[in-house]
Amino acid sequence: MNINQASEYDIIIMGAGFAGLCQARHLMLKIPHIKIALIDPRPEDRTEADQKIGESTVEMAALLIGKELGLYDYMIDNHPPKMGLNFHWPKQPKSTENLEDYYHIWINRQPPIPTFQMHRPKFERDLLRMNKEMGIEFYNGRVQDVEINSNNQPHVVKVKLNNGDYINLTAKHLIDAAGRQFILGRKTDNVIFEPEALKGIKTGSAWVRIKNIDRSIFHNGYDPENSVVSHYYATNHFFGHGHWLWMIPISQENQEVSLGIIHHHDVIDGKQINSREKFEAFLKSNHKVLYDLIKSGELVDFHYWPRIAHTSKTLFSQDNWYVIGDSACIFDAFYSLGTSMIAVAIESVTEIIRAKLAGEANAEQKRSAYNEFNLTFINAVNTFVSQHTKQLGNASIMSWRIYFEYMWWFGILVPMYLGKWHLDINFIREFLGPFRNFLNGLIPDVYQQLNQLVEKKVNLGLMDAIRADQLVGNYYTFKHFDDFLENAKLEPQRCNISGSMKYTLFYVAIWYIKFQWKGFGISGVINPKNIGHVVYLLSLSALSALGELKYKIQTRDLPSNTEVEKMREEFKEYQYQPELQPW
Repeated sequence: MNINQASEYDIIIMGAGFAGLCQARHLMLKIPHIKIALIDPRPEDRTEADQKIGESTVEMAALLIGKELGLYDYMIDNHPPKMGLNFHWPKQPKSTENLEDYYHIWINRQPPIPTFQMHRPKFERDLLRMNKEMGIEFYNGRVQDVEINSNNQPHVVKVKLNNGDYINLTAKHLIDAAGRQFILGRKTDNVIFEPEALKGIKTGSAWVRIKNIDRSIFHNGYDPENSVVSHYYATNHFFGHGHWLWMIPISQENQEVSLGIIHHHDVIDGKQINSREKFEAFLKSNHKVLYDLIKSGELVDFHYWPRIAHTSKTLFSQDNWYVIGDSACIFDAFYSLGTSMIAVAIESVTEIIRAKLAGEANAEQKRSAYNEFNLTFINAVNTFVSQHTKQLGNASIMSWRIYFEYMWWFGILVPMYLGKWHLDINFIREFLGPFRNFLNGLIPDVYQQLNQLVEKKVNLGLMDAIRADQLVGNYYTFKHFDDFLENAKLEPQRCNISGSMKYTLFYVAIWYIKFQWKGFGISGVINPKNIGHVVYLLSLSALSALGELKYKIQTRDLPSNTEVEKMREEFKEYQYQPELQPW
């Protein structure tokens, strides 16, 4: 056995999947002259059948990839655009031959922040090459063991390279992005698998990737009355009792799609769909249009995971180790929020490491605050996919739930991320208390009430999360209440998050009153507990209004965008010169 002498780094990242590769690039862009080692047993030229669950981004992940990592052009050149989310419920479970057999919520325009579908093997292959060109050292091998040390002493990673050699790598900062290997999770007893600790989530997933499909089976592309964007290039969700399915186009070159199911074990036993033949039989009986779609093409791969959900006790340790991506948590691919949790974690890890390497006095304070914030954020994501079992197949109930969850996402969480408020310690302190109250109070209460309405077979109508004609004031869930997009308030803490929170909490209160009236009548509206939720929402909305005013006063002399202001200053000296230079 050949053991090479240890090599020293600032940071070692175990795992070169989406999370590890994005983390490596972000660190290189934000912290000059750092030395990073990246370890992964997979070959650099990833195969097309590289097992993945989830190939779709939403706003946070798209902002990370495009804005923070500088990959907008690369994504446009190499991966399909995403036109939001579409939702489909069978009108009658026995009839699912074509889209006319479904009720729909169609995306009707491009969402304000562009997002992407993603061919994960290609993305990871390309980003690994880019990272190596930036100077990151890649070790093609498997981690054999990790020696975790405290008191700022270097960690030691023992690696068996694919050529048979062994090498020891050392670094003060160690990041586990190796997915379900749980390298640090198992070493530190840090991973939580029990459904009781995961809000009862007990799900599995089967999925296929198919190329050269006949996409006209899904939709012929002509729908002049309903949308100004493609239906096919959206992420399409299909629903039924105890399950939902995704259909995602991941390659334009060969008409390749990812199509999979998340199923709840108490409704659908994994043994019923854990092979390609069983999964296709399920589709043929319950979503015939999707069965016909995948049978029109050629199989790339099939995978089944009997268990998806897990989380972690600690994300960012005081001993300079960090878990991100699937190593940290995953719950359900609904809303494609896995890569968004990764986006928040990546920026947090980079800022902790930057502050520690710079010797800043508040580095440990940041580490503690970011760990707490990220744990709360992933708890929120888990909450947003809890209690799905009874609700998924009910078009009325689920449409109201989607509208409710969109309000939080677009109204608070997206502007929070864009403005980097998740990296502001003062904001974290003020935000976490009320947000946890919602996660422990209002939000689970809404889900329990939705379950009651399912049991009573109440039809609330179809609530469309895209349209602006259902609440007062032409509100719609995509609406931004600060002009951060129009005025490019893209620097940290430049968008007015308090303004966004003020309006969002007000409209959540309006939604809740309407929900109580439609679902439970006057008794629901005047129920003391429900009145308490409304009062709490409105009181926080009022406090946010004060925060909005305070922020406007504090930033009244700051430009919306520093680069734009600099150009305007330069332009004051501009004089038109009607001449050409010789050629």
